[in-house]
Amino acid sequence: MGGGKNFHGEEGIRKLLLVMQETTRVFIVPGLGSSGPDHWQTYFERTQPDCTRIEQREWDVPDRAEWVARLEDALDGEDLSQVVLVAHSLGCATIAHWAGQYGHRIKGALLVAPSDVETARYAAFPTTGFAPMPLARLPFPSKVVFSQNDDWATPARARQFAEAWGSELVDIGEAGHINTASGYGDWPAGLALLESLL
Repeated sequence: MGGGKNFHGEEGIRKLLLVMQETTRVFIVPGLGSSGPDHWQTYFERTQPDCTRIEQREWDVPDRAEWVARLEDALDGEDLSQVVLVAHSLGCATIAHWAGQYGHRIKGALLVAPSDVETARYAAFPTTGFAPMPLARLPFPSKVVFSQNDDWATPARARQFAEAWGSELVDIGEAGHINTASGYGDWPAGLALLESLL
């Protein structure tokens, strides 16, 4: 489908969801601590007809090998040509590691607010194996959505990730970490960002 169709307004979103229901499986890949009930990823789950959250055994003490294996297991048996991954924060690094390890080609990925796992900020959290950030080109279409004032990654690093991964870069201005705390619960504009990946 690509960018051949345009979906605008409420009616457009309804049409978009119908197209997704018929063609695409969307998998939510949360970051550290998962995504709470008011997070935009949870909003996506509520509003999209065929959307599945990839659940990790341990959300607060992430282990890269375990998170990547869980992602691979969740996609086992899926038609990968019809899979879109929607990640936030550490979920973006998880997808980059997964792509480097398995090399699967999927329909696409929406990578929102990728956190920089090489910063001192991560020293306060018991994460294992995520650094250094993988910078190999992703074998599928992707978009990196970033903010100008994200405490978890500078704009320069977000641009570096997008360039390395071969991703389209989407700057949404001053939006914090693009999470509940910065006001991103119901996020229709985020759904619209999926359009060219479907």
